Amino acid sequence: MEILSREELEERLAALHLASLELVSDLSLENVLERIAQLAREQVGAEYAALGVVDEDGDLVQFIPIGMTPAEIARISHPPVGRGLLGAMWQERSAVRIREISEDPRSIGFPANHPQMHSFLGVPILQGERQLGQIYLTNKIGYHEFTEQDERVLETLAAYAAVAITNAQLYNQLVRRDEELLLRNEDLKLLNEVAATLTSSLEIDDILEKTLNLVLDYLSVEVGEIFLRDEDQQELYLALHHGDYEEAFSSVDRFRVGQGFIGMVASTGKMLVSRNLREDMRFLRHEVLEAGFQFIVCIPLVSRGKVVGVMSAATRQNRDLDERELNMLNAIGSWAGITIENTHLNRQSRRLAVLEERERIGMDLHDGIIQSIYGVGLALDYARMAMNDDPDAVQHKIAESIDSLNNTIRDIRAYILDLRPRQFHGEDLKQGLQRLVDEFEANCITHATLVAPEDGLVDFPAPNATALFHICQESLANIAKHARAQHAEVHLWTACERMLLEVSDDGRGFDMHKVNTALGHGLSNMQSRARKVGGDVEITSTIGGGTTVLAWVPSRSA
Repeated sequence: MEILSREELEERLAALHLASLELVSDLSLENVLERIAQLAREQVGAEYAALGVVDEDGDLVQFIPIGMTPAEIARISHPPVGRGLLGAMWQERSAVRIREISEDPRSIGFPANHPQMHSFLGVPILQGERQLGQIYLTNKIGYHEFTEQDERVLETLAAYAAVAITNAQLYNQLVRRDEELLLRNEDLKLLNEVAATLTSSLEIDDILEKTLNLVLDYLSVEVGEIFLRDEDQQELYLALHHGDYEEAFSSVDRFRVGQGFIGMVASTGKMLVSRNLREDMRFLRHEVLEAGFQFIVCIPLVSRGKVVGVMSAATRQNRDLDERELNMLNAIGSWAGITIENTHLNRQSRRLAVLEERERIGMDLHDGIIQSIYGVGLALDYARMAMNDDPDAVQHKIAESIDSLNNTIRDIRAYILDLRPRQFHGEDLKQGLQRLVDEFEANCITHATLVAPEDGLVDFPAPNATALFHICQESLANIAKHARAQHAEVHLWTACERMLLEVSDDGRGFDMHKVNTALGHGLSNMQSRARKVGGDVEITSTIGGGTTVLAWVPSRSA
């Protein structure tokens, strides 16, 4: 039996101390595991050493042998699987030291081409109650078996190893988490860029171009395209191509829903990825295959559960997508789909507004100007027939017709005044209102005046001033069209931290119960403008007694 002298023991302890410092200074798990096995072999004096890392179930997940050449390791039929003596150590959670491996009943032998091993010393690597792995030593050099001193040395080294392995694992976890956070930050940055880009425009062509560029840059691929559903929703047409080989990709520029990659994604609403286009029978564009493309990803553009289009990106290189990239592409597809749908809705809303405005103008012209002209025509026709019989009556009818035509001209000018919206360009509110009043008088027979404070409007918030400007504009337009008033007055003043505007006339008035018929969208427009800045509008009117519009807004910003 080997007995260490005092000097040898001190040397071993010093070596263990240096080894512990060396182990905790290296945070690379692979390096730490290999160095632990090397130190164990050196400190105990063994021919072979190995370190095994186990999972929570005791299964061997990593094995590092020391003392065998790569050629010898390659000839062994299979690495250890954690049974026999190794399994006993996992179960007993204590050191195993035996003179002859083959004589121990727990041993199950070695795989084919394994070196001959006799003496054995194994120690579990424990971190609290958790077993991290095991250190194995075989064939004590110069002796038939390992000693108790060897066992104590190996146990001490295993304690150092537990700390080193734990530190390395924690470091690796921190590195992975740091990498994950970095990737997540990049993803959030990209999503923020997508949101800012897609919400910066309501033009469909601009949205498609920006979306496709973002995806191609993200995937680092060379070709992309976007297909959109047509009006009957049964087909998708090529709306945009980006990159080379446009002729190859545009060889088929329309797909029915369910047809080919594009139609399948439109039908299922699920992303489709193909890494071998030549072997994928679902891909229908042979010209793309002939151009050498191997990879394509087709992304649904989804809004409210409905696929409004399909975006694809392709490359001639080998390419794969991980889960993070797939999730990012789905997010971009949803953003783009919602933006495209909003653009369509905005376009429909504008078209509807134009149609409603045309209908309103048509009704106003029919009820007013056209009927007036028709009346003039009847009067002139009567004058033509009475020309020989009653010249005085003819003169009278002609004079009436001239007056009617002059009135009609004034009505037409009033409509033109209403159809050409004036803008408030940020000047003094009093100056803006005076400009409205002057234009009103120039185009109507109604006399109008403005009463406003000489000063005190310098600090008035621009949004609030703009609201009052447009309310005054709407009110004067209604007077020109409906009131038949002799006089109108615009009064502006401040009271109780409010700016108040009153527009009144002495015209024919109207029934308040029929206010929507009388004013069309005017009342709702005025109320919307005032309430948007924290104010309100009140309208009073009596038949034959004129109309008053009273609006107020805060004199300071909210």
